Amino acid sequence: MTVRISQTADVQQFFEKASGFDQAAGNPRMKAVVHRVLTDSIKIIEDLQITPEEFWKAVNYFNELGSRQEAGLLVAGLGLEHYLDMLMDAEDAQAGHVGGTPRTIEGPLYVAGAPVSEHSARLDDGQDPGTVLFMTGQVRDTAGEPLANAVVDVWHANTGGTYSYFDPSQSEFNLRRRILTDAEGRYRFQSIVPSGYGCPPDGPTQQLLDELGRHGQRPAHIHFFISASGHRHLTTQINLAGDQYLHDDFAYATRDELIAEIRFTDDANGRRADIEFDFVLQPTAADKDEVRPERVRALEA
Repeated sequence: MTVRISQTADVQQFFEKASGFDQAAGNPRMKAVVHRVLTDSIKIIEDLQITPEEFWKAVNYFNELGSRQEAGLLVAGLGLEHYLDMLMDAEDAQAGHVGGTPRTIEGPLYVAGAPVSEHSARLDDGQDPGTVLFMTGQVRDTAGEPLANAVVDVWHANTGGTYSYFDPSQSEFNLRRRILTDAEGRYRFQSIVPSGYGCPPDGPTQQLLDELGRHGQRPAHIHFFISASGHRHLTTQINLAGDQYLHDDFAYATRDELIAEIRFTDDANGRRADIEFDFVLQPTAADKDEVRPERVRALEA
């Protein structure tokens, strides 16, 4: 027999008190959020008949998740970060914000303060023997006009699937740059072809994915923040065509409009890869729309 007490006045008053409703001090928004989390949680406990053993196993899981700093990985793997994109897409459609390059997830591995280059840059430090990559493109507005001095903030993994700053074996800001577009809105960079990668196999994110019967692999991809005065900030990434996980990304970041064709050729200097990809930004009159959403990021004040 299932026992339910969440609907009783005593329990409801208890969680109102736990949420600080009887206190003049505090943040009303936070009180409302915590109250909803608590009341939804106790309904889950009752509806699914969560045992005390399962409850404390979940508590320990959150402790491990925090100690491994994998919360950002987990919200991507469970589709929550992609859901935020879906929600913002729906809000944009309702508000009439149409056109431009689609957004997709940022992920947890951005590092602020990468060196700034005008028009072109080299991202890699020459220490990774990966295939040389040359990428070019143009930043335009929805009317097709080039955007000069737009900022192309780019970062990606090395051939081992790891990122500088988080991987101490890499040099500072390796595979990270900010590039200012030229008068025609064009940018260029040299780098190496990144590899896809998976969740740490011994970490709590993969542990949960195993319980769900899912893999934790991502296709090869390159992240971008694109910004320009008078235009809406764009958070996006391109996935490289031909990758085995292109349409099976555990983080659900692949969008058809963001699949980049990559062309491999051989010349006297060896093997090289080329990508061309343009970005289109929506106009805005609101200053807040020109900057990336606030969240905790490495080295960002």
